[in-house]
Amino acid sequence: MEVAIIGIGLIGGSFAKDVKKLHPDTKIIGLDQREDHLDKALELQIIDEKGDYGALSSADLVYVSIPVNALVMELPKILDAVGEDTVVLDAGSTKRLICDSVSEHPKRRNFLACHPIAGTEFSGPTAALEGLYQDKTMIICEVEKTAFKLQERALALVQDIGMRIRYMNPVAHDKHIAYVSHLSHISSFMLGKTVIEKEKNERDIFDMAGSGFESTVRLAKSSPDMWAPIFEQNKDNVVETLEEYIQNLTAFKQMIEDNDFENVHQEMSNTNKIKQILKGIPLTKK
Repeated sequence: MEVAIIGIGLIGGSFAKDVKKLHPDTKIIGLDQREDHLDKALELQIIDEKGDYGALSSADLVYVSIPVNALVMELPKILDAVGEDTVVLDAGSTKRLICDSVSEHPKRRNFLACHPIAGTEFSGPTAALEGLYQDKTMIICEVEKTAFKLQERALALVQDIGMRIRYMNPVAHDKHIAYVSHLSHISSFMLGKTVIEKEKNERDIFDMAGSGFESTVRLAKSSPDMWAPIFEQNKDNVVETLEEYIQNLTAFKQMIEDNDFENVHQEMSNTNKIKQILKGIPLTKK
């Protein structure tokens, strides 16, 4: 099997590692706009060789993990370059604009729109992890637009590396992911900003930061090159979630100002139910 990875960072590099572990004879071809990423990926044996779009015609599978603004521009060119039996998967955190960008492409049947719900706050080939995708969810959009034999090949590999599959339409995907992913990144970035600005005058603040702060602000270490385009492409949904979030913050602030700590306690108690949701336990029994 021949697999081309476009974008040798955390997501693309980890995919390459998992494929290589499952299928040691697979030839992994790396493409990246940064030569140093390719050199490091070769050094770490994440890829077997460097390539360009000319190498895509012979690939069995192409995995595209680049910022979503670049993905919208490059995906039509990638489909132009692939062979008739090549399946192309993306890893974009938005889906509507990406799907729209190739909706009329002659090789639309070769594309499977994907979003792996996996990652860390780190980036680049040195961040690649074997097993990153294990027990994570792969969201698939518009599966019916992909040729059946090609989707079969892709989905089999996705499941082989340990992922669960969930099907959604692109519009629903972008709305829901704004709440569970995009908003949490914005919250983390803004918490980090608030503390950094305060630290200018209070140098001891980071000495007092414990594990709670560290876990909450972890996502603020994520790549702005990746996340700013995500917020741009999903602007309407992100703004909607921010408005709801700001309303909740304002209401919570008002309770504290009003010494209404009974309701402060009740709000936190109600929110504790998130533990059940994250474990897949229904909040009410029917």
